[in-house]
Amino acid sequence: MFTVLVYKSRSVKQLVGDELAALVDAAAEKNQKNAISGVLLYDGDYFLQYLEGPDIAIKLLYHLITLDDRHRNVVKLMEDFSPARRFGGWSMYCIDVQKVYGEDIYALLSEGATFNSGESLPDHDRVIKLITAFATSRWSDGERTLHAEDWQFQPQPSPFDVVNPARIQQAACQFAFQPIVSPLTGLISSIEALIRSPSGGTPRQCFEGLSAEELYVFDLESKQHALALASQMQLGPIKLSINLLPMSLVRVPNAVEKLLSYIAQFDFKPQQIIVEITEQESIANFDDFQRAIRELRLAGISVSIDDFGAGFAGLTLLSKFQPEKLKVDRLIVENIHKDGPKQAIVRALIECAHALGITIVAEGVETVEEWCWLQSAGVDLFQGFLFAKPMLNGVAPIQWPVQT
Repeated sequence: MFTVLVYKSRSVKQLVGDELAALVDAAAEKNQKNAISGVLLYDGDYFLQYLEGPDIAIKLLYHLITLDDRHRNVVKLMEDFSPARRFGGWSMYCIDVQKVYGEDIYALLSEGATFNSGESLPDHDRVIKLITAFATSRWSDGERTLHAEDWQFQPQPSPFDVVNPARIQQAACQFAFQPIVSPLTGLISSIEALIRSPSGGTPRQCFEGLSAEELYVFDLESKQHALALASQMQLGPIKLSINLLPMSLVRVPNAVEKLLSYIAQFDFKPQQIIVEITEQESIANFDDFQRAIRELRLAGISVSIDDFGAGFAGLTLLSKFQPEKLKVDRLIVENIHKDGPKQAIVRALIECAHALGITIVAEGVETVEEWCWLQSAGVDLFQGFLFAKPMLNGVAPIQWPVQT
């Protein structure tokens, strides 16, 4: 069994003359010593490399590749296993895509293939698809104009008042607040109220021990406390996002009416509120759920799908109703700048959302590299520790990017 790995990267300078040949010769010599074989493609700007060999050797080589300062934007496109080598005769074979086109790539690969003990290389093989896609499209990240080294983040004091919880009746929960921002414009889009236990613990600690019916009632009624706290913060034109389990809107009688009464009680307007529907729960009685969503919208409340990509509904939910905002889950955002499958998913999601007039929000952004990739790819708004951590009873200082 062999480990196989495909990555792409961008050269820091265009290779001319014998520079590409020298790079390939040096790589071939090292690969031969470590029983690694592979193919390198270069299009004058980007590299794509396929590697196969013993698992430990491949992992070590890829680690060294990520540290090589001759290229940047190293993105892993595939890591898998194979019962046999595809290119056993090549310690490193180079194809200059600038000189070879289209179907010629497949012909060149077939000449050196040893797939499945001498069988011809199937054109449906995933590795071949990745290689030919690179060759035929000149795989460009032209939209990637932001680089982490060009930016530093500077904190600015929160523009919102700090809450005095003593002014509010004792509640069975607390709330932390976190901004959702447009980093390059320096604008705050909304503030999200995140539920916490009475001691400031996790949402799970807040909900544990409750029956299903108690959970939904508590989920809805807790928003009264969130609105009470937010009313002290002087939000002005900034919207407030509150989270609701989808079945809270179905199982609690007159749920939307009750929510509207809480909003009015603390002098908010429905147009100032965004209801984030979490994907962490399956939706039964979808017709009743859709009626509740219609009621929210008729009242002027915006709707967002939270944690998209990590829950039950996914594209099915998106196909049945289109929210004003779609929040990409943090598990997809994490390390996206070096993860090819995640990048492909998010690019497709951005294209889909923008075609439907939906704003994309990236959740859980923690590093400058993640932000740079997402911002360049077309994400509209951002939320995460990179900009501000959630803070009980207020909004923490916000870090804004400044180009160096």
